[in-house]
Amino acid sequence: MYVDSHCHLSFPELSEKLPEIRQAMAAAGVDRALCICTTLEEFEEVHALAMRYDNFWASAGVHPDNEGIAEPTLDKLLELAARPRVVAIGETGLDYYQMEERKGGRSVADLEWQRDRFRTHIRAARACGKPLVIHTREASADTIAILKEEGEDGSPGAAGGVFHCFTETADVARAALDLGFYISFSGILTFKSAADLREVARFVPEDRLLIETDSPYLAPVPYRGKTNNPSYVPYVAAQVAQLRGMAPEHVGAVTSRNFETLFSGVKS
Repeated sequence: MYVDSHCHLSFPELSEKLPEIRQAMAAAGVDRALCICTTLEEFEEVHALAMRYDNFWASAGVHPDNEGIAEPTLDKLLELAARPRVVAIGETGLDYYQMEERKGGRSVADLEWQRDRFRTHIRAARACGKPLVIHTREASADTIAILKEEGEDGSPGAAGGVFHCFTETADVARAALDLGFYISFSGILTFKSAADLREVARFVPEDRLLIETDSPYLAPVPYRGKTNNPSYVPYVAAQVAQLRGMAPEHVGAVTSRNFETLFSGVKS
């Protein structure tokens, strides 16, 4: 009934409790999940989850914030994307959040390696015909610009994809939609401080809407502050439903259908 379109079940706080989490998912009506890769070193574990369980799928990519790890090449991403049950490239994108504090005082100009890595992922997605899972944080202008420069404008041959865990402005949402991308909302949507984001969730077209947990992070109210897991994605659906004046079950059905449309091969 519900799909978690973005979670990190390979992370230790979740992988160690996987049988319990899967039981909770079943009880909550969460029947599928996309397990997201954030480093090449992590890929085999992420992929093993998709191969072991018939309602999990995997992505292949390196998170923009990760340093000191194996750098993805076009050939490597294409090799991983060709594996069974790998349905997306990412997560990838740009992250300029608290740059000076977290990145030793570096400037945007110093993060050309992030932009180069992002371009590599975009080219891999276009080459293999699989969608991108986009992470953007305080870097939306460059994210949109690079997508356009690499041909991601919604035209034939574009990979498309999703802006996951969306926290940007309405203008950024419109720009992403104009490029043919989907918008995915997480538990942040339930936070008191997210009034502006809730307005964005009201206008995203129904056929471009996804929901996720981004677990183990960002647990929705009433679990905020606790370890998140895919069984909590119905709380995101319930918030979307309230905002849009529809039943949570309808949101579950719509976002499940959108998941199948974007990520081919994930039908249960």
